[in-house]
Formats: sequence, structure tokens, C-alpha cells
Amino acid sequence: MADEIAQSVESGLKLSKRIYYGKERSPPTPAAMERSSPETYVPTAPMVYAVITEPSIVDNPDIPSYQPYVYGRCEPPALIPLHMHEIAMEVDCYLDTAFVTVSGTWRVHCVAASKCCDCRIAIPMGEQGSVLGVEVESSTRSYYTRLITTEDTEDSKKVDKAKDGCLLKGQIYTLKVPQVDGGSKLSMKVTWSQKLLYHDDQFCLHLPFSFPAHVIPVGKRISKREKILLNVNPGTGTELLCKTTSHPLKELRREVGKLSYLYEAEVSTWSITDFNFSYTVYSGNMFGRLLLQSPSLHDIDQREMFCFYLFPGLNKSPKVFKKEMVFIVDVSGSMRGVPLENAKNALAAALSMLNPEDSFNIIAFNENTRLFSSSMELASKVTIENAMQWINTNLIADGVTNILLPLNQAIEMVAKTSDAVPFIFLITDGAVEDERHIYNVMKGHLINRGSICPRICTFGIGSYCNHYFLQMLAQIGRGLYDAAYDVDSINSRMQRLFNTASSVLLANVTIDALEQVDSVELYPFHIPDLSSESPLIVSGRYHGNFPDSIEASGILADMSNFTVNVKVQKVKDMPLDKVFARRQIDLLTAQAWLLESKLVEEKVAKMSIQTGIPSEYTSMILVQSLQTDKGKQGSESIMMQENKTAELTNKEIIYLRNLGLGFGNLIATAENRPPGIEEVKLHETSETVMTAASTCCSWMLDRFCCMCFIQACSRMNDQCAIALTQLCTALACFECLNCCCEVCDGCDQCC
Repeated sequence: MADEIAQSVESGLKLSKRIYYGKERSPPTPAAMERSSPETYVPTAPMVYAVITEPSIVDNPDIPSYQPYVYGRCEPPALIPLHMHEIAMEVDCYLDTAFVTVSGTWRVHCVAASKCCDCRIAIPMGEQGSVLGVEVESSTRSYYTRLITTEDTEDSKKVDKAKDGCLLKGQIYTLKVPQVDGGSKLSMKVTWSQKLLYHDDQFCLHLPFSFPAHVIPVGKRISKREKILLNVNPGTGTELLCKTTSHPLKELRREVGKLSYLYEAEVSTWSITDFNFSYTVYSGNMFGRLLLQSPSLHDIDQREMFCFYLFPGLNKSPKVFKKEMVFIVDVSGSMRGVPLENAKNALAAALSMLNPEDSFNIIAFNENTRLFSSSMELASKVTIENAMQWINTNLIADGVTNILLPLNQAIEMVAKTSDAVPFIFLITDGAVEDERHIYNVMKGHLINRGSICPRICTFGIGSYCNHYFLQMLAQIGRGLYDAAYDVDSINSRMQRLFNTASSVLLANVTIDALEQVDSVELYPFHIPDLSSESPLIVSGRYHGNFPDSIEASGILADMSNFTVNVKVQKVKDMPLDKVFARRQIDLLTAQAWLLESKLVEEKVAKMSIQTGIPSEYTSMILVQSLQTDKGKQGSESIMMQENKTAELTNKEIIYLRNLGLGFGNLIATAENRPPGIEEVKLHETSETVMTAASTCCSWMLDRFCCMCFIQACSRMNDQCAIALTQLCTALACFECLNCCCEVCDGCDQCC
């Protein structure tokens, strides 16, 4: 779909050459636009496009050019980037999560004043981005998004048939706003959450904020203002140090453990650089804290909340565990081409980073398995070179998928490990029928496996594999999980997974106070290891009381015991429920899949609606609100919890696609469909709630409002033509033809 949007934007820019701006004005850098490659048209910042199906409507709404009429249609529709007049971004960083709100104003500069068009919004998000809400306002209409469950709609089929509102490359959210007048301004406010990356003892924030030249308004006197407000509160209560920034930020406030910055400027051209910011939590050694918070009155779960974190500190030469690694690589037919090549490159990079005292093995699997060696091999230079040659010779995509056999073989290979951390890396792009059985078998293997049981790390490619099954596998072995929905990101994301797993500083972490409270619900369900490339963060709900200080303990790389005292602190300036909503929803969804529990599904749906995080059991809708409803939207989220159906009564609703990952596709896996082929079509239309037409009427219109009917009319005699004319006149008196026009709107074959 990313290629589709790039081609549509390229067509739109060519079509925009019809626009006449006047003798004293000129469009921005047309030569640079012509030299751009199609890849540069993929949105790298929040963008709004005019969706053009009829080229004849393209014109300057202020200065009509009186160009000759253009016949034909744009198939697929062209996308003309709208001119942007204002952009502002507010970012709140808590622990390892950032909440981003972008507000902007765009003008439909490319459509005649007497015409209207649909507008497509594209929102690039960062690492593990989740769109939380979109609000759009034009001169005549306003829209806002809401999450609903299937019980909140009268017809669940409308949700299943929704075509709009989807993710490009797993991180660019796009939806369409209908019927915006030419020359009018479109105001948009979008909110999303994303994860902060951690590297070299720094938290790193990356936000798409690079705008192309063709969104610059034409005219020297047009004001262009961009603004970035950044607030940082990692909850540590220790000194923070800013390391890098891409934009000239002015410090507004500095407190112990908190920072606030502002960038605001009147500009001649919009930002051409993504926003990057990194900071360090100052501490020389490993340290942590336990944060407590009471739920709000509107929280569906009235248990107390807690968050425990442990940071690796600024130790520049940490001692990491010796490793035993088994790489299990899916070589079924669907991995053929780019997916397997990228996986091989990442595997080669991981092998080159092993130390001589580490050991490894490789298992390639489809319906059978091929082993690099019958036992674990030390990572000497010669052995790694042999492994590289074996990878190029034996990792050939063919056959179907069988996951249990290679997992059993890998477990047996690391069964006798005593002085190292054993890792099993499973890399797959498919789903299998016996996934619950595989989970139970692996769970049985990992019980009573000595001081350090094998860590199962999983990596999913594309959307055909069951990502919730992979998450549960990683959970039971204190391992890691990651995924690449875009095949071009396989290499980088796999390498990051390998680096994090290879940098374990503290294993078998326990928190003594968890045994002292009355009841605890922990996310993740098993406490993972602390790595120098990733802080350890767990959260949960509880009944009871925590002491003023607790102890966290674990095993160091030299197999000695380690204990650290952790301070307990109550916080009010950090929304813990929203900070951890994404990971809790994912983990509970995986649990609901494993247990096939309706109760857990309902819990996930309620949590999703309360926090605004999309889930498998909720769908997003676009609601058209009246201009008189503007002042009410601040309290609508609370009202939505109490009476969702009443809020949506008599309002036009556009059903959007479910943004969940899904639970795998057994048919696609069996047919060896390659990842990425399942991408939805960008220009498929959404199904809108129309109260004027019944199912029967739609059935009739599907068969009579078509080119076949028109061709039949051209062959009828005079008497039939007169009778048909009289019938149409009678229908027009009863407004029936207006109903037909509304239902048939957008039909390619209608007259």
C-alpha cells in the first residue's frame, strides 16, 4: 500500500500543475518535485491529501483558470498534498512511553470553490505507535474517532466490511474525511502513543516531522508557524541530562527528574528534519524504583496500580552473561525472496557479535529440520565462517511450516547449561494449527530447568503468523518478542532483538514485596531479565500495602547473587494506566487467545475503550458531529462509558478497519503466501451508515443502476421511453431519486 500511496501522490502532483496562482505567485520548486523519486512521496510527517477522482475539479479556488474541461476519471484516485498553514506538536514522555498530540491546519487549495472532494489523512507514528484519537473540523462538518465493541453497533457486519482506516508499513495510520469544500481550511488534531528506544544508556525519542516542499503555501505574506512543546518525566526523581536534539529547544523548566522544552518559530519553509531528542537518567550504578498510584473514579479497575523499573546505570563496561544460542529460522516457501535474505543478513550479524566463549547452533525448518551441527559449537572465527557458508547453502525457502519439531530439538541442545544463559530464537512468518499444544509442551519443558531456564525469544514477520502465540512463548521463558510487519525492517529489528538478548546483566529477577501484598496481577506475567540495552519495567494492579522500601534481587553474570534496595514512591503527575495500557492489552489478548476466555476478552475491550488503545475486540469509527456539538466533545469520553449507544444515535458513522494484529492465518500459511501480499487497498471505500435506503432498495439498485440498464434504455421504443419518463417524474416528486443518488454515490458504473 505504501507504493500505492506514492504513485497516487506522484499523479496528484502532476495534476496540480493545472492550478494557476497568478502572475506574481509561483508554486514551490516544481523542478525539485519532478526530480523526486516515488519513495519520497511516502508521508514522513502528518499529511493531508485531496482525493481527486474527477480531474476537472482541480483548480485554484481563489483564481479560476478557465481551463478546458478534462474528461475521464483518475483510477486509482490521485492524491494532491494540501498546503499546510500551521503545525504544532506537544509531547509528554513518561518512563519509556511518549504521548504525542499534533495539531495543524491545511487548506484545500487545489479544488474549485464550487466543488468538494474527500481528504485523506496520513499519520506516521514512531516505535510501536498506537493511534489514540483523531479530530477533524472543516467549514461545514466536524468528525471525531471513537472505539466501540461489536455490542455497541446494531450490525456487526458493517464493522467486518469496513475498508478505510488502516496502517501502512505497520506505522502510518490513514483514514479519509468525506466531502470537504474547495478553498476551505481543514483543522486536524491527532493523538498517538509510541515507545522510547533505549540505547547507550540513553532514552531516544524519534518523531516524523519532515515536510515536503509541496505543502508550502503559495504567497509571501502567508504566515507559517511551527511549534514543539516537550515535557519529560521518567519518574526517577534523579537528575536528567539532555544529550542530543534536532531542533533548537528552549528550556522552560528544570526540576529534579523533570524537563520541559519549547521550540516555536515563524518559518519560511517547514521543517525538513525529523524531531529527535535523547536524554540520560544520571546514575552510576544499577538502580530502580517502585511507583504507586490510585485509580481514578472512572477507572473500570479500582485496584491500586504499581510500576517497578530497574535501569542498568551508566556502567561503560558491564559484564554480561556467557551465552548459548540456538537460532531457529523458518525456511518455508513463504519466506522466499526478501524476507529470507533479510533474515539471513540479521543472523550473520548476530553470529559476528558472539564472543569466543559463547556457543551456538542453527536450525532451519519447514516441515522438516536441517541442523548446522548435531551439538552446540563454540563461536570461534573458523566455526562462524563455516556457519556463514552453511546459511547461504541451506537456508533455501521451500515447503510448509512445523514449529514444534525444531523447538523440541533446541530445548534438548541447551538442556545441560549451567554457567550461561541459554537463548532460543524462533523466527517465523506463519501460523500452525497446534499452537496451544506447542505452548503447553514448551511450558512443561521449562519447569524445573535449573537455576537459569532457556529464554525463548520470538520474532514474527508479516501478519500471517499468530503474534499472540509468539508473545506467550516469549512470556513463559522470560524471553523477548518483536515483529516486523514491513519486510524492509526485518534486518534492523532482528539485530536489535539479538543485541538486547545478548546484553543480559541480571537474570532471574525477583521482587520480595510482591509476596507481601494480598493479591497481584503482573504484566508481563514473568519478570524478564535486565539488559544493558533495555531497562526492566513491569506494572500491575494489587490489593494490600507495599512497604516504604523493597528489595529486588537476581543473578549476575559471574553467577553471584545481587540485591538492590528500591524506594517506594506515590506519584500523581504520571498517568500509569495509560502508560502501560498498550503492553497490558497485548498481554491480556494473548492470554485470552490461549485460554479462549470470553471474560478476558471483555476485560480487554473495556480497557481498550477506557484508554483509547485499539485492540482485537474493539473497532474504531469516524463520527460526524454537528457544529453545535463542538463544546461537548471534552466530556464525551466519560459519557461514552455510560451510554455509548445514545451518543451515536442519529449521527452519520463511518466504520473503520480493526487495527488488531489478528490471530494468524492458517490458510495463507498453508498456501505459502509471502508476507506483505495481504496489504489492503488504499482506495477501497468505507461503508457509511445510510438511514435512507433499506437492504431491499440496495439490492434493487445494484441490479438496475448500472451500465447494462442504461444500454437497455437506449434500445427501447418511444412508448416505453414516455412511460419511463413519467415514472421518473413521479419518483422525483417523492424524493426517491435523491435516495438513489445517495446510495449510488461513488459507483463507477453509474451514470
